[in-house]
Amino acid sequence: MIVMDWKLLKKLNNRVMGMTKTKEERDFLPINIAVLTVSDTRGIEDDKSGDTLVDRINGAGHVVIERDIIKDDLAEIITKLKGLINNKNIDVIISTGGTGVTGRDLTPEAFEQVYEKEIPGFGELFRMLSYDKIGTSTIQSRATAGVAGGTYLFALPGSPGACKDAWDDILVHQLDYRFKPCNFVELMPRLTEN
Repeated sequence: MIVMDWKLLKKLNNRVMGMTKTKEERDFLPINIAVLTVSDTRGIEDDKSGDTLVDRINGAGHVVIERDIIKDDLAEIITKLKGLINNKNIDVIISTGGTGVTGRDLTPEAFEQVYEKEIPGFGELFRMLSYDKIGTSTIQSRATAGVAGGTYLFALPGSPGACKDAWDDILVHQLDYRFKPCNFVELMPRLTEN
């Protein structure tokens, strides 16, 4: 298990960048990610969306610190999110499922109750990229993202294709410390500053 001390990282990064490396030459920094599937019907053996995320996260060199499946229940999702946010070994939470418009789709509502800050551009960009692949059906997605307790949270639709698109087209870049001109990882040390 990798545990990042972001304050130390910031000091070391400032020292290293000032001495030997440019921004373009930064080293890869693996981050710790929790994968959460929200579903009333899936189990670990048939969680293709969760598998898609785990495979891509590991393939990019990051660490899946926890993986879980929970029911489409607002209180249960909120409780699980708060527990993951309070785990200082987790940098990012990515959920899949429950972002549609049916009565049981409650993931965005749960996420909104724990956010300190929303990242509206994530959902907007996800739907824009999805439009090229699924047309106007993308309007049914309520993918969302935000920050709470120094942890990034991303809620993705429950299909493997949507998870693939969100990871390959957005998250693989924004969760890579080397990506320029800017990325989410370089902001981690500052997420909890006042």
